[in-house]
Amino acid sequence: MMGVRHGLFCIGCCWALMLVLFAVGVMNMLWVLLIAVFVLLEKILPLARFIRAGSGFALLIWGTYWLLLPPA
Repeated sequence: MMGVRHGLFCIGCCWALMLVLFAVGVMNMLWVLLIAVFVLLEKILPLARFIRAGSGFALLIWGTYWLLLPPA
């Protein structure tokens, strides 16, 4: 029962990461490596809260840039 609960929790919190890893893994293994290193650093560095906030902010800015970029 504990394994089922853990599996459901993992699917609930990590589905987007797994989707991204599948998409970029099919295209280029270098991106998978970069994402894995980023997640590792985010977990082991003492300032993880600031890394998460900074990366979230950077991704919001990048996404906004791509949404507002006029099509070529």
